[in-house]
Amino acid sequence: MAKDPLAALARPYRVPPGGDGWTLDDVDPDDKRAFPDRAAAEAGLADDIAAIDRLQEVLYAQQRHAVLVVLQAMDTGGKDSTVRSVFGVIDPLGVRCTSFKKPTSEELARDFLWRVHAHVPPRGIIGIFNRSHYEDVLVARVHALAPKAELEARYEQINAFERHLAANGTTILKFFLHISKKEQAERLGDRLKDPTKHWKFNPGDLDERKRWRDYMKAYELAVTRCSTDAAPWWVVPADRKWYRNAVIARIVRATLEGLDLRYPPAPEGIERFRIV
Repeated sequence: MAKDPLAALARPYRVPPGGDGWTLDDVDPDDKRAFPDRAAAEAGLADDIAAIDRLQEVLYAQQRHAVLVVLQAMDTGGKDSTVRSVFGVIDPLGVRCTSFKKPTSEELARDFLWRVHAHVPPRGIIGIFNRSHYEDVLVARVHALAPKAELEARYEQINAFERHLAANGTTILKFFLHISKKEQAERLGDRLKDPTKHWKFNPGDLDERKRWRDYMKAYELAVTRCSTDAAPWWVVPADRKWYRNAVIARIVRATLEGLDLRYPPAPEGIERFRIV
């Protein structure tokens, strides 16, 4: 692994705090500059996943840090596949995945962050949000589900929420799995052709596809306004599934290694104990 993998990947994929002139066009969904060799990338992925598994045990034992991984993408972008491929080997005791669907009537009766805060991982746990509080500045913006002034206020409310989590021991990694419209068409077509994938097909996805430009604009606003030092956004090329997985696993591993994770000290006088 490179001496500073986060720095190497940050140059092409991490959105600078506040956006700073960044646009979504800055990342090609088919880019593979970090891992041009697929075989080498997959070998590195296996090594990174093994390291994540080891580091998660120390995270769980130490009970000092929590890690929150946020996954956002257009339909077929690979959120479920990323969870399986990168986090599937982790001890189930140490990882929690929450998938956020359409808000319930109870959730709609409260502030938009209420349902999310309840699922933030406690210390010692890697939590994964499959979709997240960002739906409230994505779907809500595209479909005008809230007044414009309220939508505008949500960006800073999200930033304040994430700063609060970071200040209380939660390391936040946010990934937008960036696929092209062409690649989405191919993946939706695959779902129609394969009977084992019919259950994944939702006719509503085609309606959302017609709003592609609106969604890209909404994503660009979200990642530029809400990429901060405390909770950066990473825009990961996702047209190639193997490349997406390799990039995310490398970032997660490097982030865990940067937390100074250590097993807690042994109980005082442990050397006196004997097993008989």
